[in-house]
Amino acid sequence: MSTELIHDRYDLEEHKIVETLKKVKTIALIGASSKPERDSYKVMSFLINEGYQVFPINPLLSGTTIMEQKVYGCLGDVPSPIDMLDVFRQSKYLYDIVVEATQANITTIWTQLGVTEASAELLAIKSGITMIVNRCPAIEIPRLKLALNTD
Repeated sequence: MSTELIHDRYDLEEHKIVETLKKVKTIALIGASSKPERDSYKVMSFLINEGYQVFPINPLLSGTTIMEQKVYGCLGDVPSPIDMLDVFRQSKYLYDIVVEATQANITTIWTQLGVTEASAELLAIKSGITMIVNRCPAIEIPRLKLALNTD
């Protein structure tokens, strides 16, 4: 593969991330944790501090709160529209999460580092869902801060 093609693909992915972060206001964080040492907790805190409205999703913690945010058992329980899912689950659950997102009319899914699954990604493409894979918004937002602040 030529370096020019790799560079073009990289630029397209960068553009997709910047545009996603600019338009998203509400995020359902799938696999939320109440444990401060967990990455999902740290990223949830980061996203809240960045001004996003975050709905933690974890059936085992449903009805409790994390950082003063009510925890929901599933996407269907969230009473507000959701712009994006941020997935902190094992890759083997990703296909079902894409199916659930499709049913809930969610158009953007972001998977955390290490969370990839080809059939889920293909289903997302077929369903018109924008998917950002194997990235972390708590890394990408500071890295892209200049691009996010320009229109």
